[in-house]
Amino acid sequence: MISEGPDPAFWVAHGYAVVNVDARGAFMSEGDIHMFSPQETQDNYDVIEAIAAAEWCSGRIALSGNGWLAVAQWAVAVLRPPHLAAIAPWEGFTDVYRDMICRGGIPGPQFVERVVTNNYGRNAVEDLPAMVAEQPLMSDYWRSKQADAALIDVPAYVVASYTNTLHCRGTLEAFSRLDPQKSWLRVNNTHEWPDLYAYQEDLLRFFDATLKQIDNGWSDTPRVRLSVLDPGGEDVVDRPEAAWPLERAQPTALYLDAAGQSLSTAPLTGSSTGSYEAGSGKLTFTFKVTEDLEIVGPSRLRVWVEAEGSDDIDLYAFVQKLAADGTPLLSETLPDTRVPVATGQLRASHRELDFEKSTLLAPVHTHERERLLKPGEIVALDIDLWPAGIRFRAGEQLQLVISGHDLRSRYLGQAATTTRNKGRHHLHTGGPYDSHLLLPVIP
Repeated sequence: MISEGPDPAFWVAHGYAVVNVDARGAFMSEGDIHMFSPQETQDNYDVIEAIAAAEWCSGRIALSGNGWLAVAQWAVAVLRPPHLAAIAPWEGFTDVYRDMICRGGIPGPQFVERVVTNNYGRNAVEDLPAMVAEQPLMSDYWRSKQADAALIDVPAYVVASYTNTLHCRGTLEAFSRLDPQKSWLRVNNTHEWPDLYAYQEDLLRFFDATLKQIDNGWSDTPRVRLSVLDPGGEDVVDRPEAAWPLERAQPTALYLDAAGQSLSTAPLTGSSTGSYEAGSGKLTFTFKVTEDLEIVGPSRLRVWVEAEGSDDIDLYAFVQKLAADGTPLLSETLPDTRVPVATGQLRASHRELDFEKSTLLAPVHTHERERLLKPGEIVALDIDLWPAGIRFRAGEQLQLVISGHDLRSRYLGQAATTTRNKGRHHLHTGGPYDSHLLLPVIP
């Protein structure tokens, strides 16, 4: 058995063979480790076809696993190996640049540095941290590490979670591009590791239907089953829905007021400015919930900013839930790991939008060029907040925190991100500056 992979004791007992492959360069396999690369994807294609040719194999192959094993599934399924019959990507990103190493245009190689260090093999490992330093903008190199899920034509059992800081956006974006007749999504309320084994019986029904072609009623499974988190209360789990994103979500704006450090449902006629030290400060904006509120999907933050003493800004945004008395109510995904509702980040010089890919609630940036700030220049940043599913009770509070540094807990003690921030950041709200948080409210 391998980490993040299927449990052979369970699957073999149900009539399946489990094959775990050491990738090129890993452990005793020959060659170098090419991380999330076309070479790795072609190797996976070849492995699928080689297994299908074995005399003990039915010729119908499925893929399963989470993390890197899920990332690899998206990529190889795009190539459509003839004997690939189904996939089950359990939380896996689809864009190395946007999802993992340079989210919002801010290089953050700390996690992948640990991955590179922990890769065991006899030869070389592709140095992604060095590559993001060499190629900090979107390039053909980074495009080669994307997977276009629209090209996938096999049945897919997809699992995501709102709280996964690596895989959330990419997994849900990929699902939205799959054939709706062949794809099913389940959004869990925990974490990929325990969830992978908690739902083995459910995945068995999917594979029995798609690999063994047993008529077991799987086709009647709701296409989407999602969780709605309720820190301080009881989560909703496996709620049936017709699609992702939810079609009935109503984009609802909350307008930032720097003077009152508040959020309001009506645009402000007068303008005000809030400021903080770029490297260590923050601003908070609070909305008091007067009736039960549910938010499901991605959100968009538009904020007008100005840099003092710098030609760039690295901005971090966090939405969190507070109790009536102001106590943070965070979701616990693993023991001693608690996370806010939603997060986003953007380097101001990367603010150029890709209008073909952007939606009202989910802006996408090109990252193809830098547009540095001029002294005194005020610009609008459209920041994508990764998808969330959260319930607020009447009397609780929704709080938006904007900062020049990442306020999230660091994974396994990894170093803080090096930003471009210096001097002071000024946030402009009200009047001509329509700074607002656009939320997917479920009626």
